[in-house]
Amino acid sequence: MKPQLQAFDRLLTIMDELREQCPWDRKQTMESLRYLSIEELYELSDAILEGDDDEIKKELGDIMLHMVFYAKIASETGRFDISDVLNGICDKLISRHPHIYGDVKVTDEEDVKRNWEALKLKEGKTSVLQGVPNSLPAMVKAHRMQEKVKGVGFEWSNAEDVWKKVQEELNEFHEESVKPDNHEKMEGEFGDLIFSLINYARFIGINPEDALERTNKKFRKRFMHIEKRAAEEGRQLQDMSLEEMDVFWEEAKKL
Repeated sequence: MKPQLQAFDRLLTIMDELREQCPWDRKQTMESLRYLSIEELYELSDAILEGDDDEIKKELGDIMLHMVFYAKIASETGRFDISDVLNGICDKLISRHPHIYGDVKVTDEEDVKRNWEALKLKEGKTSVLQGVPNSLPAMVKAHRMQEKVKGVGFEWSNAEDVWKKVQEELNEFHEESVKPDNHEKMEGEFGDLIFSLINYARFIGINPEDALERTNKKFRKRFMHIEKRAAEEGRQLQDMSLEEMDVFWEEAKKL
């Protein structure tokens, strides 16, 4: 048996034992695991952005455990088991890759994406956007919707036109932002502006979620440096001027 299969069999055996013998594992349901699974995915995302292979490996293990856990729970009531899950994804991969397992010809990854979306519609989907979960964070959802419609040809022809749309939305937002008692309209225009910026980022090959998270991490480190330096001088941030804090900010940028 291949080492990979041995390791997977070991995990399945341990899952069976825990479900039978551990009070906490016996109590779990799909609903109780759902939020924990979401948390694990965010932890994997953090590890990937940090480039930490040890953490990536650990978080992948946690996610693999959750996948096995869901299948184990379902098998107890005869709904499905891990074999059904694995065979299901294998069947889908073969069906969605006719250029590998059939006689379809493709020239690049864009052809593959277009074929993928067309095949999904043939399988019974009524919209290419059906595969975008409603519960996704708004920025991720916008990016995925834009990717999906691109797969069926709903796409800008060049980056310059997308950037013009960003500028148009920025101007419209600014026009609404200076009007009194105009919060609802201003919020709508701000949403349009963010959507167009996400679209431009996608068009030039930037994942907006990753970009913003890297900026969040950068801001966090720099602001924590301000707090550290202020504490070293025995000062409270609320007693410092913005100019004084900016000195420490510039220090952090150099670090």
